[in-house]
Amino acid sequence: MTHEVQVFGKNMEVTDNIHDYVSDKANNLDRYLKEIENTRVDLSYVKTARSAADRQVAQITVRGPRILLRTEERADDILAAFDTAMNKMKRQIERFIGKRKRGRRGDGRSAAEVAPSSVKENIEDDEITIARHKRFTVYPMLVEEAFEQMQLLEHDNFFIFYNGETDAINVLYRRRDGSYGLIEPEIA
Repeated sequence: MTHEVQVFGKNMEVTDNIHDYVSDKANNLDRYLKEIENTRVDLSYVKTARSAADRQVAQITVRGPRILLRTEERADDILAAFDTAMNKMKRQIERFIGKRKRGRRGDGRSAAEVAPSSVKENIEDDEITIARHKRFTVYPMLVEEAFEQMQLLEHDNFFIFYNGETDAINVLYRRRDGSYGLIEPEIA
């Protein structure tokens, strides 16, 4: 069963050869995990990178009904960056499947369906610049599942999720001492 594969380019032209190569390889991810519905591949050229070896960026985002996995790799060649990101994604999928098989509650419910876009908004009085705007769909999950998703997505500082126990949006965050905190907002 093939799933939807989207390939996007930023600051670069995605040729037919690159598009076909990326689509074929990304289409094979559902061999490892059947629940994959959508794979988004963002290929970009970052002119301002410090090293020339880090200018080509490949980001792969895999989504399913209860899954959100993402990898990003940089290299001096876009296909090398993509291949490295694919290998990293396969390892993430294997780790995800392993956690499920060990009987943990982390069944991979997705906390965020990320659709990044670059938006700059200027407000006349204060001149606030928003460098990146994200929209995401949240799925109910437990705190333990949110913690596992936070680790799988390699989010180091915080993770926003819909708490299925309290029916509210919560934020799981890492404290300075290495422990974790949970923000449970209340509407006044």
